[in-house]
Amino acid sequence: MCQSCHVRAVSTYRTAERRNSRDTGEGAAGLTTHAPQASPTVTLPASLDEAVAALTAMPTAVPVAGGTDLMAAVNAGLLRPAALVGLGRISEIRGWQYQDGHALLGAGLTLARMGRPDFAALIPGLAAAARAAGPPQIRNAGTLGGNIVTSAPTGDTLPVLAALEATVIIAGPGGTRREIPVSHLLAGREMLHPGELVGFVRVPLLHAPQTFLKATGRTGPGRATASVALVLDPARRGVRCAVGAVAAMPLRPLEAEQWVASLIDWDGERGLVPEALTAFGDYVAAACIPDPAPPQDGSEPVTLPPAALHLRRTVAALARRALGRALA
Repeated sequence: MCQSCHVRAVSTYRTAERRNSRDTGEGAAGLTTHAPQASPTVTLPASLDEAVAALTAMPTAVPVAGGTDLMAAVNAGLLRPAALVGLGRISEIRGWQYQDGHALLGAGLTLARMGRPDFAALIPGLAAAARAAGPPQIRNAGTLGGNIVTSAPTGDTLPVLAALEATVIIAGPGGTRREIPVSHLLAGREMLHPGELVGFVRVPLLHAPQTFLKATGRTGPGRATASVALVLDPARRGVRCAVGAVAAMPLRPLEAEQWVASLIDWDGERGLVPEALTAFGDYVAAACIPDPAPPQDGSEPVTLPPAALHLRRTVAALARRALGRALA
């Protein structure tokens, strides 16, 4: 069984590329025959409630924090916002605090900040994902809340949040707050209502090993072709695993989690033999990239294409290594 933690699809964008004079209608004098587009109205609130009020007053406004995905969509011509609500001046969502065995993380935390050693000591899996998220210019601008709301399948923090079973605190009109599991938001089971913003993320502090690994199509930082987040939960004698980038949402292989947790000596060394690690990797990969259903007409069974088989092997290797590192 594989539990889906879907990601809400949100439009993103970059500044449109220049076209040649034939495409834009420019004449010999270099003057365009098209009317210029008006610049969007920009509002810069100083608090979360002010930002909510601005979004409520301007329903078509787009909130923007780091803008890494937003500008990509603008450049691709997918989005032309009439108004922007900038979140960069809201100090209350740019840090974190301890709260009843949890860390309350501001949605405005940058990936670069989460990658630092003090944060890594708090939530090592999330710090590892933040450090792997891309080149410095992306990590310096990109935010935790932006990763969640944009919900790109390759978002590196998303499988970690799914494995940690984090929750999001959503700010709404009139100072209201509601809290939902991050997996519900990512799966589209619950959505942001008009005027709402993700303000904070509540993450349980497990004080146990956490790992995040990803494969890319090139050497160095890049978009994940597959990623695996794995955390141990000794208090509940559990293993939680989430696989990212192979579907539109992080996937939880629940049966594989329960199976491997039953093999671990939680009161002893916690180590597993290599054969068990390999079997866990194969279990996770088969759950997330299953074989096609057999034809009902009795014809020859359909096999996975080579690309899917390669992806399954990649997921199996990542899951095996992630568990091995967590138990080491």
